[in-house]
Amino acid sequence: MRNHQHGMTFIGLLCVLALAGVVVYAGIRLAPLYLNYMKVARAMEAVASEAKGENPDPAALRGLLDRHFTIDDPTGIDVKDIEITKDDSGVQMHVAYDDAAPYVANVSLSVHFEKTVKVR
Repeated sequence: MRNHQHGMTFIGLLCVLALAGVVVYAGIRLAPLYLNYMKVARAMEAVASEAKGENPDPAALRGLLDRHFTIDDPTGIDVKDIEITKDDSGVQMHVAYDDAAPYVANVSLSVHFEKTVKVR
């Protein structure tokens, strides 16, 4: 009876580690983009909670957003990029933007972010 070895070869292990390294490196490059998006989303949520129940006008919301953006300092997006609309159901803030991070040489990772917050 022959004994068969079970397991992964060294070359197979290197291939798996290389694939895992590519994914981890992409995550490292994308982390700052998502942290920046979280700053924008947190500022929008904070403005919505501060202006709750006041039926604010878009100019007042833009001023509050500007104050929060000055503190949090998100990069790549400005207060003017946030659309503030007022209708019968209330006021809502909407932002949609794309951000990119360099990956390797001339390859970049692109991410689309979108957030809508209703002020009640």
